[in-house]
Amino acid sequence: MSRRIGVIGVPTSAGAFAAGQERAPQALRDAGLVARLRERGLETRDHGDREGWRWRPDRENRRAQNLDQVVEIVSDTARRVAEAAGSGELTLVLGGDCTVGVGTVAGHSVDGHRPGVIYFDAHADLNVPASVRPGTLDWMGMAHMLGEQGACAELVRAGPRVPLLKPDQAVLLGWDEVQSEAHERAAIERLRMKVIPAGEIAADPAAAAAGALALLDRHSQSLLVHFDVDVVDFTDTPLSENWGRNEGIPYEAAASALHTLLASPRLAGVTVTELNPDHVEAGSGSVERLVRDLAEGLSAG
Repeated sequence: MSRRIGVIGVPTSAGAFAAGQERAPQALRDAGLVARLRERGLETRDHGDREGWRWRPDRENRRAQNLDQVVEIVSDTARRVAEAAGSGELTLVLGGDCTVGVGTVAGHSVDGHRPGVIYFDAHADLNVPASVRPGTLDWMGMAHMLGEQGACAELVRAGPRVPLLKPDQAVLLGWDEVQSEAHERAAIERLRMKVIPAGEIAADPAAAAAGALALLDRHSQSLLVHFDVDVVDFTDTPLSENWGRNEGIPYEAAASALHTLLASPRLAGVTVTELNPDHVEAGSGSVERLVRDLAEGLSAG
């Protein structure tokens, strides 16, 4: 039976370092995402974009900037995701900054549901406001889902339970220790987080992705994939808000691993985050290539 896809746009850069990511959902649509999904035989319903929110400095809350807006957007995303999932759709959420993924997990966690999450990201996002100076909440999403000490209570409580996730529900795939903070490294060790580092994906993408699937708690009822494009080396393929160069993995390795994840029969939702169209190399067709690979992966399930 062919998958039914619900496309949900969340054009926000509220939790980001700067503006740009609020333009990502439209960029993915302009690159032909919905048409590609339908060409692959997937029944696709486009739920459109919510009202956009462009980053601005929050001088009143410097260590958790734009917190109120992030919480509102996460809550709204959770509602939209829950409605689409409740009608039998596999949710494809187009961010926006990484905090959008908190809304996806929250939307799939209603009625006692306990999803497993593969966090395909160069960063663990286990920071809290006191641990990093910039105050960007997209560096803190996983910490808030896990209810870490020092996390903002408003965002911790944005889902249907507290904490929204337990450590055994998540796998960090593509984590790059070079790009990590000391606080995150300590949290990974303390929480005994399951980690498959970036180097293993670069060496054998399909095997690394299969390993991530195998590591998920067997009691998780479904699979969510959080795909942050900053796992891709910016020098190889500029896509992300984060312009770390000669870090992360080549695009082709990321796409191969993503294909394996999206083909899983347990897949219930995907979030695409941290795409900044302003950073895409002119004439490269990189967003179109990402759209193609998302459609191919989703149609393989």
